[in-house]
Amino acid sequence: MNVLLLGSGGREHALAWKLAQSRGLDTLYAAPGNPGIAAHATIVALDATDHDAVTAFAQGHAIGLVVIGPEAPLVDGLADSLHAADVAVFGPGKAAARLEGSKGFTKDLCARAGIPTAGYVRVTTLQEARAALDRFGAPVVVKADGLAAGKGVTVATTRAAAEAAVADLFAAPDAEAVIEEYMEGEEVSLFVLTDGRTLLPFGTAQDHKRVGEGDTGPNTGGMGAYSPAAVLTPELEVQAIREIVAPTVTALAAAGTPFSGVLFAGLMLTATGPKLIEYNARFGDPECQVLMARFEGDLLATMLCVADGRLSEAPAVRFSDDAALTVVLAARGYPGTPVAGGAIGGIAAAEAMGVRVFQAGTRMADDGLVAAGGRILAVTATGADVAAAQAAAYRGVDAIDFPDGFHRRDIGWRAVARDICRTRRGART
Repeated sequence: MNVLLLGSGGREHALAWKLAQSRGLDTLYAAPGNPGIAAHATIVALDATDHDAVTAFAQGHAIGLVVIGPEAPLVDGLADSLHAADVAVFGPGKAAARLEGSKGFTKDLCARAGIPTAGYVRVTTLQEARAALDRFGAPVVVKADGLAAGKGVTVATTRAAAEAAVADLFAAPDAEAVIEEYMEGEEVSLFVLTDGRTLLPFGTAQDHKRVGEGDTGPNTGGMGAYSPAAVLTPELEVQAIREIVAPTVTALAAAGTPFSGVLFAGLMLTATGPKLIEYNARFGDPECQVLMARFEGDLLATMLCVADGRLSEAPAVRFSDDAALTVVLAARGYPGTPVAGGAIGGIAAAEAMGVRVFQAGTRMADDGLVAAGGRILAVTATGADVAAAQAAAYRGVDAIDFPDGFHRRDIGWRAVARDICRTRRGART
């Protein structure tokens, strides 16, 4: 089967790497791809915003499945255009993708379905936003309603910070926002495959959104992640699926807009149980990198079961018992204006150590690989536990030559600290 993968980031490199291992794959095409993806796929020039061009390519190249990696084409309804041409797609249609495309839509769905989440107010003016701040006080969470590449959230610890966040947000025309109560707890990512009826859990991870060590500084698209996230115990995972994910899938199906693809639930583990922070309608980045590093099944076969509405027939999901951890190398200036064009070396040396380097914001120049984005590489390793995966990943990071880049040195710190505490408790008993 021929497959078309849309996207150009580290998530798509991880998907290409895993799809290339599938027994049923004939040719993997990728658009627009990147130099790392080119090692696994034939790169083609396609603009995902041009639905007619993507559809024509799929029909002309006997594409059996289109895998849409990023969120923007999903929210734009590309899956619907492909379905109309009888092309199978892994990813939801426009109506279901509103789970990610509109924070307000998702919060309203949660309110109707009784899904546990933070209290909220939808606002469309600066005056409404300030009134909502009066209601919630500080700390408070300010979210842009639409897509913001993982960076449209401000956790304001003071009223002044909240005022600055809403003023900045409503400086743009036609802005909308959601003001939420602050939830105490630890964040975790839960992934579930669904064809609109059947649910199939597909792993857990914990992302590191803040740009600085110790989880400081502004939010980014993600500076690293590890999997599995043991803090989401099997019991809590079952509870989250029962109380959060399943009612969401049921509500969308009842509305005539079933969700098909991977549903990524960002959860807060509060003292009263898991609560939904927000949904994404696709794999996370960099969470996808650690999930693919652990996934031992046939990704293409699994995705086809989702796309064809046969998820109940899919083989059991198999993940390695090993942990996986990825460290993002970003260009200086990220998440603001990143420095472009910096030379990148050492990838072969890092991979010779047993790590996998997934490329994101890269391009080939006359003199070699250079930076062309904010997040540039995701250095990914596995190990018997998170500490071992962390150590292996940072050995790989240290082999990379990227003078214009930076990274955090503490990815996985919560899991490592918990493991140390458990070991010490065990030694005392």
